[in-house]
Amino acid sequence: QVQLVESGGGLVQAGESLRLSCAASGYVGSINAMGWYRQAPGLRRELLATITSGGSTNYAAYVKDRFTISRDNDKNAMYLQMMSLKPEDTAVYYCKADAFNEGWVEYWGQGTQVTVSS
Repeated sequence: QVQLVESGGGLVQAGESLRLSCAASGYVGSINAMGWYRQAPGLRRELLATITSGGSTNYAAYVKDRFTISRDNDKNAMYLQMMSLKPEDTAVYYCKADAFNEGWVEYWGQGTQVTVSS
């Protein structure tokens, strides 16, 4: 089992920055790729960025120039640096880990709220 806990969310004004963290615990050695997602009220959960255990990254086009994903394997942590936040970035942000345990399993954190005021 893998447990994920997000932190760092909050209320900010448009144009400001936030850094989200995702702390992994449990069978962390089984984790390969990790990613950040978000879900706004009434909308589907959407992918923001992914990062492999080797550090390769991919971004959704709509956040590529403003968000940066990173990972510290020694600390079992993943981060999302968000710049120039907009009101439309308001959502619950989730981290996900893909781990191998007798097959590939997805693990999700409980989410952290980010609210951007105009």
